[in-house]
Amino acid sequence: MKKRDFIKHLGYAAFAAPMVASGIEPLNGWDVEAYPRGRGEDYWARIRKDYTLKPEYINLENGYYNIIPNPTMEAFITHVRNVNYEGSYYMRTVQWENKKHITSRLAEMLNTTDKNLVITRNTTESLDLIIGGYPWKEGDEAVFALQDYGAMREHFKLISKRFGVVCREVSVPNHPESDEELVALYEAQISPKTRMIMICHMVNITGQILPVKKICDMAHRYGVEVLVDGAHCIGQFPVDLPALGCDYYGSSLHKWMSTPLGAGLLYVRSDHIDKIWPLLAEHHREAGDIGRLNHTGTHPVHTDLAIADAMDYLEEMGLEEKSKRLRFLQRYWSDPLRGVKNVVISTPEAEARSCAIANAGISHMKPAKLAEQLLTEFGIFTVAIDYANVHVCRITPNVYTTTAELDRFVDAMTTLAGRT
Repeated sequence: MKKRDFIKHLGYAAFAAPMVASGIEPLNGWDVEAYPRGRGEDYWARIRKDYTLKPEYINLENGYYNIIPNPTMEAFITHVRNVNYEGSYYMRTVQWENKKHITSRLAEMLNTTDKNLVITRNTTESLDLIIGGYPWKEGDEAVFALQDYGAMREHFKLISKRFGVVCREVSVPNHPESDEELVALYEAQISPKTRMIMICHMVNITGQILPVKKICDMAHRYGVEVLVDGAHCIGQFPVDLPALGCDYYGSSLHKWMSTPLGAGLLYVRSDHIDKIWPLLAEHHREAGDIGRLNHTGTHPVHTDLAIADAMDYLEEMGLEEKSKRLRFLQRYWSDPLRGVKNVVISTPEAEARSCAIANAGISHMKPAKLAEQLLTEFGIFTVAIDYANVHVCRITPNVYTTTAELDRFVDAMTTLAGRT
């Protein structure tokens, strides 16, 4: 499929907008010839030029929301203008067709089909659609982890109050000895009444990648379904949804896919689609139509369109190359700090167990104080994590991050660790 060929509506091409942000190099989408060949430091330095970054601080908190590269931002602004230009005409003619094309393209990237995938607003919406829509009965049991994202843990507590579901929590170790240790952790909580296990593909506070396939295989032997929180995975490293073997999967595209805010996805295995209660009522759908779970009313359709532009940018960069770069940047700062006295790192050391996200703390300093000190004294923005077995600052560089910036972070942590 040629890029953006899916955009099919009257007047769109005739209303192409010029570059409007001052100081931004005027690229026409992704100009491959403008980038150095290969993926050396010159290439990543050129990538950095695609971002408008605040000079007041080094941003090492890309986990919440990835800043949009300027080519994607300019395309998004064009979509906003053009949808507004056509107004109800666009909304009443091809908005659904365009969304279906984008969904199909996303599905292809994840080795599935649009029969099993819908575009949502974020991971929380995706996973809560399943938690809240599952046909629970009193006495059913659900298993999840203390390190899981708070919104989903709170939703399980709501269904516990509403339906009498028993919630069982495990605590994921920061430095597991093996995949089998993690599988056994969840298996030990399963009873004949267990209906669902929720797991993170990547734990958001540590960056630990869990053995999803092995946990799913174990759970399915007991007839238990698995809901996977993949908020940080899509766009950070390659994901093959059918190969994971999960029943449900949710992710946020405004994280590592770098779409505008308000884009996510939900994957549901075919044999589960009809049993999930929709959050909002939809018109009649045939059996097995995942669209019954995706009624959203009027929403910002220009965000949907910009997903394709974000995919253009990612595909030209190459997801595997991006993943290698992100892992390199994480190891660039985390390896030197692992042996420093008073520095605490709660991310597994084994390379396969992490990618862009990791964390670091100071043993004698509260995480909130560390985050404040890094920002005010060293000009480095991070986020404090202080619950479960994680008492650190999360560190999330992005493709625009330089090794010089990470050197500054390592120096700052070493300095703070040496103070008493």
